[in-house]
Amino acid sequence: MATGQLFSRTTQALFYNYKQLPIQRMLDFDFLCGRELPSVAGIINPGAEGFQKLFFGQEEIAIPVHSTIEAACAAHPTADVFINFASFRSAAASSMAALKQPTVRVVAIIAEGVPEADAKQLIAYARANNKVVIGPATVGGIQAGAFKIGDTAGTIDNIIACKLYRPGSVGFVSKSGGMSNELYNSIARVTDGIYEGIAIGGDVFPGSTLSDHVLRFNNIPQVKMIVVLGELGGRDEYSLVEALKQGKVSKPVVAWVSGTCAQLFKSEVQFGHAGAKSGGEMESAQAKNQALKDAGAVVPTSYEAFETAIKETFEKLVEEGKISSVKEFTPPQIPEDLNIAIKSGKVRAPTHIISTISDDRGEEPCYAGVPMSSIVEQGYGVGDVISLLWFKRSLPRYCTHFIEICIMLCADHGPCVSGAHNTIVTARAGKDLVSSLVSGLLTIGPRFGGAIDDAARYFKDAYDRGLTPYEFVESMKKKGIRVPGIGHRIKRGDNRDKRVELLQLFARTHFPSVKYMEYAVQVETYTLSKANNLVLNVDGAIGSLFLDLLAGSGMFTKQEIDEIVGIGYLNGLFVLARSIGLIGHTFDQKRLKQPLYRHPWEDVLYSK
Repeated sequence: MATGQLFSRTTQALFYNYKQLPIQRMLDFDFLCGRELPSVAGIINPGAEGFQKLFFGQEEIAIPVHSTIEAACAAHPTADVFINFASFRSAAASSMAALKQPTVRVVAIIAEGVPEADAKQLIAYARANNKVVIGPATVGGIQAGAFKIGDTAGTIDNIIACKLYRPGSVGFVSKSGGMSNELYNSIARVTDGIYEGIAIGGDVFPGSTLSDHVLRFNNIPQVKMIVVLGELGGRDEYSLVEALKQGKVSKPVVAWVSGTCAQLFKSEVQFGHAGAKSGGEMESAQAKNQALKDAGAVVPTSYEAFETAIKETFEKLVEEGKISSVKEFTPPQIPEDLNIAIKSGKVRAPTHIISTISDDRGEEPCYAGVPMSSIVEQGYGVGDVISLLWFKRSLPRYCTHFIEICIMLCADHGPCVSGAHNTIVTARAGKDLVSSLVSGLLTIGPRFGGAIDDAARYFKDAYDRGLTPYEFVESMKKKGIRVPGIGHRIKRGDNRDKRVELLQLFARTHFPSVKYMEYAVQVETYTLSKANNLVLNVDGAIGSLFLDLLAGSGMFTKQEIDEIVGIGYLNGLFVLARSIGLIGHTFDQKRLKQPLYRHPWEDVLYSK
């Protein structure tokens, strides 16, 4: 491996398996360091393509999303780092696919628990092809002031505290990602900071070793000293011991192997990492520390003395003139995300939508404050749900039952009415369900199904003003307005609409008052004296009875009743109900595989 620097200020990466937070942290680090180009060139999300919006400083940018590794590498040939956030189940396969791409030079595998046999194959392939694997089970790595992998070094506040926004003189390598953050802080307190830091990962078979990176640091002129944090278990540290003994490392090495407390336990102890388990005396922290010390590394007596040893080594290099002072500067401030600023109380932002009928922010959705579980457990029906979402209150059972009856009676009225006809023609034209449904719904209006609101409005106004049926009908006639809710193309005085009779029977049985309905019946009596087809139709029945429901329930003010009628609630009931039938007609035509409809010539009057 050896060679030298892995990353630079122009390094770009491909990010596998989209994770918003680590990508945004990389971009924030870029901005902090003053990079001109974002370090993430593209995202690979298997099966998905497009763009993901993220922030580069104050600017919102769109990062391309590719469905395959091959497509991403072809689209971004200069992106030579592959950051793999796949799960342990697919990390090996995707990492191998990346290593086989000629443009990929470094692969970082974040997942823990990658099968050891797979890890060995990755290591062998990488070494045979002069490529670098960091991980598995790694947080990644960082080159101060230039590039970082994923969540390396944690939050922006920690990065600033550790002076990672600009390069220092220390090369650091560790097995542990969590302990890397601790050491970045320690090193920043007693030196001019990190030049490059790598966490090789805590699995038994890491893709690259401690000594691999130490030897690489030795070839980087800007790295003046090297800090190593190992841990008990395995024999990785002994390759570093051999390198020191053979004189391959010319720069000061300050090292510590953690896990000395293991000797206090009577039996073998497994620490956090898969590889952190002592398998004998040579794998103990004490033996490794002694071997490193004997080979020439600076090894403190305890972890507590580690920082002091780093400080003394650094100061000696400064005294010898081998390290020049780093020019310090104040990094730019990263704009705070709006949601974070709102939570912390720093800003307030207006909302764009108001909703008073439902809330999905808790553990379960609520309709008008009623949890979904209560709706199911208490046996609510469709009428109850409508009462919550439309009227924002739980209406009495007779009210919700009436709503359900209206839906059932208005669900369909055969294939010949305009709405059903439009839906059938559209479905037979090969259009989808939504298009077919909407084509039928668009016919609903004053002449078809949309007269419920008008019927309620006019009946209410006439009754409340004390007009007799004669005065009401004749005044409408003078205005040139047909009485909404009166009249039918088929039904007659001697052949009443069964739906109207069913609604009236239910209301007379269950409603506290049916004054508006009775008024509508009196109007019907008068209109029938003029023509036998001027019967109270289903629109008029529902309109007048809904007035009785609203007024008789005692749950609505006069102002609320006027608002409900004015907004169009009652026509909404017809739209909801008739959608059931229109959907049925769509499915019926598709099930029957009916061909494109063409209206017959003989049914058209061609006139000049």
